[in-house]
Amino acid sequence: MSPESILAELQAQHLLPPEQAALIRADEARRPFSLHRELRLVLYLGIVTLSGGLGVLIYENIDYIGHGVVVAGIAGLMLLCLGYAFRHRQPFTWAEAPKAGFLPDYALLLGCLLFVSLETYLQVQYGVFGTRYGLATLLPALVFLPLAYRFDHRGVLAMGITALAAWVGVSIQPLSAFVTNDFWHSRLSTAAMLLGLGLMAAGLLSEQHGRKAHFAFTYLSLGSNLLLIAATATLLAFTPDDAGLPPLVLVPLILLVCAALVWYARRTHSYLLLLMGVGYAYVAVTYTLVRLIDAVGGFNEAGFTLMLLYIPLSAFGVVWLFLNIKKILRLK
Repeated sequence: MSPESILAELQAQHLLPPEQAALIRADEARRPFSLHRELRLVLYLGIVTLSGGLGVLIYENIDYIGHGVVVAGIAGLMLLCLGYAFRHRQPFTWAEAPKAGFLPDYALLLGCLLFVSLETYLQVQYGVFGTRYGLATLLPALVFLPLAYRFDHRGVLAMGITALAAWVGVSIQPLSAFVTNDFWHSRLSTAAMLLGLGLMAAGLLSEQHGRKAHFAFTYLSLGSNLLLIAATATLLAFTPDDAGLPPLVLVPLILLVCAALVWYARRTHSYLLLLMGVGYAYVAVTYTLVRLIDAVGGFNEAGFTLMLLYIPLSAFGVVWLFLNIKKILRLK
């Protein structure tokens, strides 16, 4: 409801005198509009655009610039950003640290992005890691995760978790996505699910023990998404010859994780986790229904009729969810 409709309703119920309503209207009209979120978004887009633009500029003029100058420039800018963030750091605390300002946060983020750029450049140009791709992906995780805790930065934490997931993938199945086109190999998908479970457990433990409890959402959202993507992809690609987890294990696992996400979403009023839980559960239920119809008698008249009922009913369920999402999340 708009503020005007709320004021009108309060006046209609004789709960608000006209004089007070006029003062509230005047205050709402004179109240300044905050551009805080918009400015932070513009700054973030500026950092990403700057990184991409510098990359294109260097690529097009590498013959004139020289590799040594590029490496020195990236390293110098990275140290400048990290030094600025270190200079404006707040005292460490396991609770949510007060912010010194948005510039140190974005300087730290830019410094981390430049670290990845520098590492990639050194590997491509000089092969400093050789064929040790696991070390190349593990190093950013070892750098970003401590920085995220020291500077209380959830963006850097997400980068560290992403690097950790990349390290697990490279260590289990090196170059599978590029050479064999078998990204969801059984060992790789199992490792991804285990890592997702570990990240979810880390988030719940951090919240329970008060160790950067505000990091719990990042751990839970990324961990559950990794687990559910791996489990769903393995489920949809399953054949009787696969050595991986069968649907009898994957479907209950997906539904159990989705139920946990819905429970946590209701407790923390998170739209994202609620939609993730419902979306992945819908895929698992639909897959199970199609498999059951195919196993019983195929898509004959009865199976076709059942699907004709299921599709509009499930669509109605989605509409009902969006209409009642605030009630489900216990929002006023």
